[in-house]
Amino acid sequence: MPNYNNVPLMFRSQLPGRCQIQRLVPRANVQDAESWADEWVDKLEEEDYQFHDKVKTREYQFTWRFITNSGQDEGVIRPVIGAKGFPYFPGSSMKGAFWRSCPKDKRALYCGYEQDGESHPGILRFHGGYPDKEWMFEELVDVVHPQEDWQVKNGGNHSAFIQISLYKPKFTFGITSKKPLSDGEWNEIWQIWEGAIAQGLGTRVSAGYGQVKLTNRHELNSLLTVNLKGEGLASQLINKNGEFRANMFKAALRGHTLRLLGGVTDANTAEAITKQLWGGFAGKNGAIVGELGIVFDAIDLDVYDCTYRPNHHSTVKMPFYELNKGQLNIIRMKNISQKRSEKLTNFLTDLIKFSLLLGGFGKSWRRAEHYLFFYDYINSGRKPMIGCHWQILEESENLRVSINNLDDVRTFLNSIHENMKNWVTDHQKRLNPQGANWRESFKKGNVQVWGRIAEHEDDSRAIHFFHGNYQGNKTIKRSILTGRMGHIGRIWHRMYPHQGEQYVELLTIFPDNSRETREFIQYLRSNVSEFKQLW
Repeated sequence: MPNYNNVPLMFRSQLPGRCQIQRLVPRANVQDAESWADEWVDKLEEEDYQFHDKVKTREYQFTWRFITNSGQDEGVIRPVIGAKGFPYFPGSSMKGAFWRSCPKDKRALYCGYEQDGESHPGILRFHGGYPDKEWMFEELVDVVHPQEDWQVKNGGNHSAFIQISLYKPKFTFGITSKKPLSDGEWNEIWQIWEGAIAQGLGTRVSAGYGQVKLTNRHELNSLLTVNLKGEGLASQLINKNGEFRANMFKAALRGHTLRLLGGVTDANTAEAITKQLWGGFAGKNGAIVGELGIVFDAIDLDVYDCTYRPNHHSTVKMPFYELNKGQLNIIRMKNISQKRSEKLTNFLTDLIKFSLLLGGFGKSWRRAEHYLFFYDYINSGRKPMIGCHWQILEESENLRVSINNLDDVRTFLNSIHENMKNWVTDHQKRLNPQGANWRESFKKGNVQVWGRIAEHEDDSRAIHFFHGNYQGNKTIKRSILTGRMGHIGRIWHRMYPHQGEQYVELLTIFPDNSRETREFIQYLRSNVSEFKQLW
């Protein structure tokens, strides 16, 4: 009887017991996807693809991960692989992207046309794109972890799935012409191609996949540029290595869009407008391509491991990122009018201000970064890293919420609440004062925002509330309000940079009916707490 275990995983069916790349098996020593990737790379030669001398080429660096769906394995997203085993971006896909970006009066010349049932080829030939060999030495096994229902609403599935993608590859794309062209004509062709790749290549481009570094990004398709820095817990891949994942920005902005719209209209309307903006699924109607996507360039980034010892017998590794400078571009994913672009920019400005005022991005964003604001907690070596801290850089000062006194926070939140109402009516949708019945709908009666001025980074009061008693024997530790492992809490804590060394310390609370929460809010209302209700 043949030994099927000798068959490489790449050539096995995606069936239980044979090979299941996309399935994440809890507590497995090695995932099928890891073995699949190792077997693939081991058989390849460490060489770069070489185009013919007559092929005109341009090289582009991807800002994060690049993924194309080969469609060869059911339920599995993995790259298109050529005859010699190397991943590539097909020439046909390249031509399609070029055609969409090409001015209509040049499409027939460059890409060809059909007339009276006959095909007339254009002058250009698209030879596809190939990565340099460095992709082979990076982690190929990628994780997709949808959490929208879990984070915003009232629970739901938040399982992780595996896919195969290339990490920050550098691709060379090739084009030839069947007739001689001047340098000026070639410059025009490459400008059209850069307009095409400005939308992203491959799949999941709106979440930051398949985006390339472009010097003229703003001229091409950027609606809003955000220069920022931050630090906090990095995500872990299945091999426990840390990675700064650009898709966290879209996840946060999409989630806040739902929260804010869910505060002024019903759930169905909030979801419909959010899908129009950010994309999504529409059941039997398939996927909706949204108007917005993100491109993130980590200009100055370091990811390293921190450790702590929960007991004398074990050490836990936690990856941590320090982003000293990054640039987030929120881009157009469709051809839209100038008027619509301006409205979207205003909407996104509110959204970024809201996101950075009350929270952050990425893992553990609901908590202020303990390394900065509760160092004694971390310094023991027995406690895990918690939280994150994000700041706007000087180049994007206009995206900072101007706060001269605490009442300015109330003014801003009132303003964004009214702007959300206008956004709904602009889409010819009805307002609903009851809002969506979600845990984190940002509506009056469902959320409270409390604040105080902290004189310096060691002056946070609220950070101690999560780890001990706030008054006498009273505590919210491990309550419904603060959450615990496997349960999302109902409180956010933020130290928002203020004047000089000062911070605006903010608590955003979505109250439940528990005794601990009622007593805690009563404490906040007292003069002892120093907090003032702002919304």
